[in-house]
Amino acid sequence: MRRGNDTSSTDFIFLGLFPDVENITYLIYIILLSYIIALFGNTTLILLIWVDFQLHTPMYLLLSQLSVMDLILTSTTVPKMITDFWLDRKNISQVGCGLQMLFYLTITGSECILLTLMSYDRYVAVCNPLRYSIIMNPRVCLYMATFSWLVGFLNSLVHTVYTMHLSLCDTREIHHFFCEVPAILKLSCEDTSVYEMILFVIGIVFILIPFGLILASYSLIFLTVFNMKSLKGKNKTLTTCSSHLTVVSLYLGSGIFVLLIPPTLYSEEESQTVSLFYNIFTPMLNPIIYSLRNKEVVGALRKILAVGINSQIKDTRR
Repeated sequence: MRRGNDTSSTDFIFLGLFPDVENITYLIYIILLSYIIALFGNTTLILLIWVDFQLHTPMYLLLSQLSVMDLILTSTTVPKMITDFWLDRKNISQVGCGLQMLFYLTITGSECILLTLMSYDRYVAVCNPLRYSIIMNPRVCLYMATFSWLVGFLNSLVHTVYTMHLSLCDTREIHHFFCEVPAILKLSCEDTSVYEMILFVIGIVFILIPFGLILASYSLIFLTVFNMKSLKGKNKTLTTCSSHLTVVSLYLGSGIFVLLIPPTLYSEEESQTVSLFYNIFTPMLNPIIYSLRNKEVVGALRKILAVGINSQIKDTRR
């Protein structure tokens, strides 16, 4: 294991992104560009929802929480990976590794719960519209967001504390570009088979159960839409729901891949590819999906831009 003057004996060493690939510079630039787009897109979406009172509805308030989670998720892993590549300094302290794992697990767990609650919001809006304002009131939205963050954090805290207290073998080289539980388990000298089974069960709770609940919600939604007489109402409902369904497919699709396929059946490169998609490209696509397919978000953006242009015109006339 390579050790420099700035690397202590308790530091972990990242082998980096696709270490066997020689020319990876172009991929790093693509990742950097995707990260900038994700930061800009999610920040813009959060500001639009905060500024425009017409977007102060349960769906958009929950969507703003999803954007906050995306910002934290992509900022937990990408900046470290990019600076490691440019500075050729791939070590991370044990405390830094634990914090990275804590943030990553908190967000991934919270997002699964939040996406499930967002599907319930769509179910109430379509199948029980007359009672929507009563069922999905601001207090309920606050409880939903708090529940998502709290459960994700508690689950993450338990796994992080347990994983970081495992006894490790001589090598501290992590075959990944960030501190992930499976990557740390491979460094342990202890028998982790029981814990890996627990991880599988918890994965079912956080991925397959939400997927089943989302599927049930949308089955009822589609039955209601099918019975609608208004073609305009059908199209509006399907457009709103399709944005959420697309995001769900991006988030849970990669999670189901990791959960259902044993690690022995896919290579470390394939694992890193799935992680890249989840950590970088999904947070980048989320605001784009909701912006391009939602007239209310586009309308709010146009109003903000119009106000800014008008204020600049008035300043130049003065």
